[in-house]
Amino acid sequence: MKSYQNVLLSFFILCNFSSYSQGKIDNYKLLNSAVTEYEKAEWDIKITAPFTNPYDQKDISLDLVLTAPSGDPVILPCYFESGNATASVWKARFAAQEAGKYTYFFHLSAKNAADESAKGSFISLPGKKPGFLHKNGLYTFKFDNGDLFRGIGENVGWEARTNENPKYTYDLLLPLLAKNGANFFRTWMCPWNLPLDYKRVSNQKRYSNTTEYFNPSGIKRMEELLHMVDSLHMYVMLTLDMNSGKGVDFFHSQVAMDKYKNKLRYLVARWGYSTNIGAWEFFNEIDNGVFTKGDSVLIPHAYVTNWHEEMSRYLKDIDPYRHLVTTSISHRDITGMNSIPYIDFNQKHIYKHTEKIPSIYPDYIRTFGKPYVVGEFGYRWEDANPKYAKEADYDYQRGLWFGMFSPTPILPMSWWWEFFHEEHMEPYFRSVREISDQMLKAGSGSFDQLAVSVNLLHAQAVKCGDKYFIYLLNESDEPMTTPVSLPVENNENFTVQSFIPVSRQYHKLANFVVTNKTLTINNITLAGKQEMVLILTPNLTKTK
Repeated sequence: MKSYQNVLLSFFILCNFSSYSQGKIDNYKLLNSAVTEYEKAEWDIKITAPFTNPYDQKDISLDLVLTAPSGDPVILPCYFESGNATASVWKARFAAQEAGKYTYFFHLSAKNAADESAKGSFISLPGKKPGFLHKNGLYTFKFDNGDLFRGIGENVGWEARTNENPKYTYDLLLPLLAKNGANFFRTWMCPWNLPLDYKRVSNQKRYSNTTEYFNPSGIKRMEELLHMVDSLHMYVMLTLDMNSGKGVDFFHSQVAMDKYKNKLRYLVARWGYSTNIGAWEFFNEIDNGVFTKGDSVLIPHAYVTNWHEEMSRYLKDIDPYRHLVTTSISHRDITGMNSIPYIDFNQKHIYKHTEKIPSIYPDYIRTFGKPYVVGEFGYRWEDANPKYAKEADYDYQRGLWFGMFSPTPILPMSWWWEFFHEEHMEPYFRSVREISDQMLKAGSGSFDQLAVSVNLLHAQAVKCGDKYFIYLLNESDEPMTTPVSLPVENNENFTVQSFIPVSRQYHKLANFVVTNKTLTINNITLAGKQEMVLILTPNLTKTK
């Protein structure tokens, strides 16, 4: 503990700085007439303080310090809005995670000075949103209010570039996905899309070059995107960086790492309030920046792993909402990266081998003990050539079901969104979402994988509560007929239905028997490349 004399000396030293050298919070104003749980509350804060770079937290920083109704402390970064090194306006954006009375003040840290504002308070009214997404189990995420979530969707990596069809925008694609039951998508920040920290852009029909620290045109479109996904009740995995152009210094230089932390602080301060940001993803396919095409190592694995550990820990520290955090590889693992404790789920991308997706999850889960996600998959990685349309559509469909019946909280997400829009594939999500909702309702989040016996067909089965679900796929081009057998808990009577995803038609089946706790359905026939979901519901006898 400092002595009284030392504290007093520090005070006199501080008072001897000129007024320009001192930092002062002049006033603040809560802009909302009412604050609602999980909705954005916003403040303007006026300060008088010197700075060289208002986005450099070592130069100047402002925090909103709250005490929640439960008594828990909450610290939220604020961000610079406008002004200069004499007088500036800052913003705080906060989403309350509790209903009740919050008290708060603002804390300023500037060069050679610090200040705290007068205390304020507000009442957070109960909201209708479920809250922020968090880890739960291997199959689901969970909202603050306890509701379960499984991500169903695709990549919408970016809006149309200069040389692409201009109709492909978030405004076209996201409402279509939401209308058809998709609830999740993945998109990039990069020079041609949401270019937050790019002064020179490569999509000048949509964005503008700038001399500003953060690109105003990228900020504007990000604001519009979050407003859109909020209205659509969709959730986004926001990919913060590409793999290209990152040399050794990016991952090893303290200056570079400090700069990246400033970016993370800005992201949390400006957009962390959004419950619709489902996950922060550091990199798209970072292995493609670590290795050459010949698999020689360009950047030591330890540098990349240590960088991810430090940045994920820092992000968890400054993000009061504890958004999910991830990163991704293409196909080559980075030593140690799958074991980082602050990465909530591991992720890789699968092309040309969709049939391997079901076997990927158990291997990684068993080794690293955390959820695994296939963030991209596709029939081809080179292009979406229309001559492969039939094969690509088939691959798109089976990839979703392979994930549905596997331990993953986000179903595999296809690439080539423009191509699949032209193939009118969005309505297919209705079938996937319909079965997913049934699974979650039946089991309240419980999933037990079961072995199912078939002849030659691909088959996966899960038990959710009292219900059994079986996915069947004829991977050949010829029709096949086979019995299907599944172990059940007892010899109860069952109602058995088949569901055809393409047509969304249900049929009640009667050609089955239950003996010795095994249910066998005779003569299931599937045409070539056809799929089917079987739903087995026990007719449980009610006891008085």
